[in-house]
Amino acid sequence: MPKSATPYFTPASFKFLRGLARNNNREWFAAHKSAYEEQLRQPFLRLLGDLAEPLQAISPHYVANPKPVGGSLFRIYRDTRFGGDKTPYKPWGSANLYHQATRAVLRGADGNSGMLGRLDAPSFYLHVQPGESYVGGGLWHPMPESLKRVRAYMLNNPASWKNATRSAAFERVFGELGGESLSRPPKGYDPAHELIEDLKRKDYVCAASLSDAELCSAKLPKLLLQCFDQAAPLLDWLCGALDLEF
Repeated sequence: MPKSATPYFTPASFKFLRGLARNNNREWFAAHKSAYEEQLRQPFLRLLGDLAEPLQAISPHYVANPKPVGGSLFRIYRDTRFGGDKTPYKPWGSANLYHQATRAVLRGADGNSGMLGRLDAPSFYLHVQPGESYVGGGLWHPMPESLKRVRAYMLNNPASWKNATRSAAFERVFGELGGESLSRPPKGYDPAHELIEDLKRKDYVCAASLSDAELCSAKLPKLLLQCFDQAAPLLDWLCGALDLEF
């Protein structure tokens, strides 16, 4: 467990994010880029570095990568090519503590390395935003083939699914699963099936809210690891559905 008594995020971190939400433009961000680095990006990277080793106790296949580029921390720059929101920045910080299989490298016959095509795998996630922070994990927006595999696995393993998502400990921390669902049962599935609401899901994720005060506490790593530990049965089950080690 990290022993640092120094908080990662501070009220200044949230002040920066509130300012960005009000002034989501390149001029404002350029003028406040040092605050972004000092109050959000560097503390987040330090947190990820401190989570890396203890995360291995939950699963040796999951990675909290503190690399500034290509690690767990998502870029704050928004991809404006798609969707209606054309603001250039995300008014939040976020990180994906990913399954190591998603970063596998395929070496071709010519000796050159290239990333494998997209691989769906559940992950742990942390979202930092004033008044809207949360921690959790799961499988978000999987490809159709992955979703089909999860549903088939659920039909064949209903008891283990309920054990993973209906325990008192899980519900105490996360309540119900989140994400999007179909309005009708997927084609070919019995509308009367006891798990039909879960079979209708398009995402399999859980989340627990975090207060600004909790984010500013030096005990944040301990709190996050406790939440990751409670989310682990869901991720373990999803890994089983996708033939991944947990």
